[in-house]
Parts: sequence; C-alpha cells; structure tokens
Amino acid sequence: MKFLFEDIHVSTRSRTELVDVTRQVEEIMRKSGVRNGLCVIHAVHSTTAVIVNENESGLTKDIIKKIQQDFPKGAGWLHDMVDDNADAHLASSFIGPTRIFPVRDGKLIRGTWQSIFLLELDGPRTRRIAIEAIGE
Repeated sequence: MKFLFEDIHVSTRSRTELVDVTRQVEEIMRKSGVRNGLCVIHAVHSTTAVIVNENESGLTKDIIKKIQQDFPKGAGWLHDMVDDNADAHLASSFIGPTRIFPVRDGKLIRGTWQSIFLLELDGPRTRRIAIEAIGE
C-alpha cells in the first residue's frame, strides 16, 4: 500500500471566490505513484469548502451568487456577534470541506468537465488544502 500526504497552499484575492486546484491535485497524484486507490482532498479551514464542477466563468459566477443568496452576510446570524463571518461558516458547513476521488491507472476518475475548486468564503487569505493519495 502506498500513501502520500501533501499540502497545497492557495492565496485568495476576494471574500468569496473559486480557485481551480485541479492541476495541483493531479500533480500530487502523479508524484504519489498510486495506480489504483483514492485521493482525499480536504480544505483545512472552517470558512472554506471544496467543490467539483465545470470551470466556466458564467457558472463559477452563478455558484458564488447562489451561495451569497442562500447564506447572506449580515442576515442576523448569531455568530456575527462573535466574529462577523457567520455566513462563511454556514456555507462551509452545508457544502463541505472534503471530496474523495477514485484513482484508476494513476489518474483521478472525473468527468470531462469536472474541475476541483477551493471555495473561499471569508477571504482574502492564504489557505491550506490537504491531499492524501492512498492505494496500490
């Protein structure tokens, strides 16, 4: 059984944004030598998430718009009395920080249009994504 654990560091520029990390994840998989197994992608922050979807500019804007509609900033969230980012915590909780991909023949099993994104919800900041390759 092979394992590789490596981090990706991403600097975001906006409060809410999508950053495509597909290339970095695939490079870690190549380095791992794992031919068949799993790739775990985990954002190590409570105000980020990891999503999988098409990297098309209209769609990425639509995703951000929908998140802002569903989790509006300043909507009277109780956590805002402690730290003015309850919307980011809520969105992260419902979307989730982790995705798992199957790996076959050394490649992530993903659809033609599926890209892997860090979803920043409380930026700009530098974020860490933990990647673990597990398999044979």
